[in-house]
Amino acid sequence: MARYKQRPDGSNWGDFGPDDQLGRVNLLTEAQVLKGAREILTGKTFCLSLPLDLPGGNVMNPRRHPPQLSPTRLEGTPYLNFPLQRVNPDALDVLSDDQVLLSMQYSTQWDALAHVGALFDADGDGVAERVYYNGYRAGEHITGPADGDDCSCHGEAKGPSAAHKLGIENLAHHGMQGRGVLLDLKRHFGTGRTLIGLSHIQQVLDADGIEVEPGDMLVLRTGFAEAVVEMNGKPDAAVLHSYGAALDGTDAGLLDWITASGIAAICADNYAVEAFPAREGTGPRAMLPLHHHCLFKLGLPLAELWYLGDLADWLHAHGRHRFMLTAPPLRLPHAIGSPVTPIATV
Repeated sequence: MARYKQRPDGSNWGDFGPDDQLGRVNLLTEAQVLKGAREILTGKTFCLSLPLDLPGGNVMNPRRHPPQLSPTRLEGTPYLNFPLQRVNPDALDVLSDDQVLLSMQYSTQWDALAHVGALFDADGDGVAERVYYNGYRAGEHITGPADGDDCSCHGEAKGPSAAHKLGIENLAHHGMQGRGVLLDLKRHFGTGRTLIGLSHIQQVLDADGIEVEPGDMLVLRTGFAEAVVEMNGKPDAAVLHSYGAALDGTDAGLLDWITASGIAAICADNYAVEAFPAREGTGPRAMLPLHHHCLFKLGLPLAELWYLGDLADWLHAHGRHRFMLTAPPLRLPHAIGSPVTPIATV
């Protein structure tokens, strides 16, 4: 039986096949990788990841906490600075081995397509279901410890979570590598709060002579991650929540441009990519309209909290905007997001 009888207006469900789990990542083809490779002129590389213990604390999102490292254990014995001589008198080895409790979207990250779905009448029967990109279903394909309708918001439902479809491993296996195109919103609009719509994007493209082509990964520098670094693990939420440029997910022209441009992904240095909360509206609507358009309708992955300052400054100094981008997430089956250490090569 088909997963859906109707698809959302403006979506591409089914365009890449009935069981597609990549969405616009399908546009990261071998030809696109070669385009990225042709941007390598110096061999210089830039790490685009924050230290994964930043922003610091959990004032930016009370659900997400910094990583916690601890040693692995064997029969209760921690394997940290462990002299193997304890189990073999002739051994000279000293072993250290650790593990981590990690929120997958705490710091520099990719969103999997399972990150944001919507209430949508996919069956065409007048009743909205909880569905994700390409009609994959909550409770069947994306599962958790309890149904969201049945558990109290104040209770604690325990158990595993799993994106059996649309998990982050699909992006990892395909390979998130190709040509990145950087738009330096900080350089054009400063660090005050600016809601970026289509007119702002077009202004930057025209001023800098940038052409964005299908299959490119759009990279947006706002200066947000640079401010996070300067706060040194003690983020000021009041400052950061109104810091720098953020995409205006309520701008219909911007959403149409994202669709028409053929970009394969949006990677930003700020929190959520779009302004949250979105500008007020009326009636049933997505509270994260850009996430709704990209992840739910187009299967276009979003990346957040990338560190872009050094790369942006180098590109500006050399009159460039394009580069080779290599940014695979962890190949962790069924995960809904993933830390990433992107590398830009120029």
